[in-house]
Amino acid sequence: MSESSDPIALLDSAFRAATAAAFPEIGDADPLITASKQAALGDFQANIAMSLSKRVGKPPRDVAAAIVAKAGAMPDLQRIAEPLTDKSIAGHGFINIRLKGDALASLLASMDTPALGVPAPEVTETIAVDLCGVNLAKQMHVGHLRATIIGDALARVFERLGHKVVRQNHLGDWGLPIAMVTAKIAADAKAGKIDLATLRLDDLDRAYKQAQRECTGDEAGLAAVERFDLGPKARAELEEQVSGAREKLAAAKSTLVKLQAHDPEIYAVWQRIARITVDECVAVCARLHATVRAEDTAGESSYSNELGEIVDDLVNRNIAEESDGALVVRLDGPGDLDDRGQRISEPCIIRKSDGGFLYATTDLAGIRRRVRKFGASRLVYAVDARQSLHFQQVFAAARKAGYADMTGGKVATLRHAGFGMVLGEDGRPFKTRSGENVKLTDLIDEAHQRASAEVNRRSAALPDAERDRIAEAVGVAAIKYADLCNDRMKDYVFSFDRMVAFEGNTGPYLLYAFARIKSILRKAQAEKRIDTGPNAPFRKAPLAIVQPQEKTLALAILRYPGALKSMAEACEPHRLCGFLYDLAGAFSSFYDACPVLSADNEQTMLSRLRLCDLTGRVLYDGLTTLGLPTVERM
Repeated sequence: MSESSDPIALLDSAFRAATAAAFPEIGDADPLITASKQAALGDFQANIAMSLSKRVGKPPRDVAAAIVAKAGAMPDLQRIAEPLTDKSIAGHGFINIRLKGDALASLLASMDTPALGVPAPEVTETIAVDLCGVNLAKQMHVGHLRATIIGDALARVFERLGHKVVRQNHLGDWGLPIAMVTAKIAADAKAGKIDLATLRLDDLDRAYKQAQRECTGDEAGLAAVERFDLGPKARAELEEQVSGAREKLAAAKSTLVKLQAHDPEIYAVWQRIARITVDECVAVCARLHATVRAEDTAGESSYSNELGEIVDDLVNRNIAEESDGALVVRLDGPGDLDDRGQRISEPCIIRKSDGGFLYATTDLAGIRRRVRKFGASRLVYAVDARQSLHFQQVFAAARKAGYADMTGGKVATLRHAGFGMVLGEDGRPFKTRSGENVKLTDLIDEAHQRASAEVNRRSAALPDAERDRIAEAVGVAAIKYADLCNDRMKDYVFSFDRMVAFEGNTGPYLLYAFARIKSILRKAQAEKRIDTGPNAPFRKAPLAIVQPQEKTLALAILRYPGALKSMAEACEPHRLCGFLYDLAGAFSSFYDACPVLSADNEQTMLSRLRLCDLTGRVLYDGLTTLGLPTVERM
């Protein structure tokens, strides 16, 4: 049997073998091991009998009895589970399994290592995670929240499982809109209106919006004036506005040509804008406890010289063809399938009829770079679900072109980890009252402020600086957990009142559970003179799983490696969130029912203290994997 400490993995292995022994004609079959919903019946149940019934032509209970007869005789299963009998079969063939207390203690002890029972991967992969996705000269706002924290959480879980992760912050830093703001900043700097050395992102954000307005002429208004003959005054005003916009747009196009040619003066201005944007992005991500560094940023500009080459390559190999003046990769072949195995049909456009490239062209270059240069065997894109068709087209085109082909003949896995929208309490996209996007810095500031009120009430004796630090951590944890605990494909309503609560399925509740464990350890040292250092003897104390609440907590802890694996395989952070919430709830019940420092005897006290410590380490590891900050006092 596997050396895993996860009881589900152990039971899965045993029941697969038992099913194969009972029904050799069906080969390997998933025994469908799940945690029991009724503790009175058992800790786990195998649900395979009903699904296997038709295949073997026997009633479900007969199937279950045959499996029980084989499973019950297995020494490895006997070691961890109470004997299986006919009474273990319930209903239409559910097989109930109850673990032995000493087996639980043994499994916990084997998990009580620095790795917390998480095995090293059989093969270490390189996984590229596309996250964040900011735009030049613009503030990060709530629209960047999910791409940043979901992408970072996925990168963290892959790293936690032992893989190499390459983060890629796709920076929108190229094209005509960027040339517009660059032209404006360059002109204002030349006129002495601004100082490039003191520019801030807020200045650039305003300049970006102003440049967009200045380059947009009211062509429709001018046409209406002429159509309805509204008079010379209206015509003169609109002609002046349209003429000015055309001049600004022409200047922006000229700037784009200079930018593409790396004109020293224009390129230096653009570089300054890029540095300000990236530095601010890195700072905001740091406040969010999301790992996004300057070196993780890959701007669209970095692909600009590759796009023509990509198009030529696809044309020369007859992968792309002309359609109404545009170049497309047709995706109507039998192998052109989406993630669900369905035909895509719609072609992937890689060059417009006017010769311009599209996002798809850049994304194809990105896939080729991430596979060939970084050696990534998996590419995960944490991007809005509304881009689903785009990514299915790009992925299919990349596979067709061979850009996802790896050394040795394997094809890299391409995955779009799409997500829903953040809504306000009115059910509409979350905005400020004026209709603007909410800046992430403002979001963090408000969460910090709201958390401060509760932290100050609970921890008035702590120094001001420590309370402020705790409030910042609680606020960030509240924002991130409220997002991550939801199924990522679904929209969710952003509610400060709900997310900063210290009760219920919230970030502050989990932080409080961790802080309470740290408090127990501090009291053990202060009141009982128990060494709680890294190599403290109590961490080797024999574990005794006797009370129901101890067993529930032990079973919850043992699910941790499986929860990490499940999150990584599905690219769904809410799976780990659900585990941590269940673990915190199990610990709360244990804490209420099982005295630790006032236990009846020293052996029980040390066992429970070790159980507390292991729970705390799992909580900390899981919270850190999600990217949530932790605090030891609240």
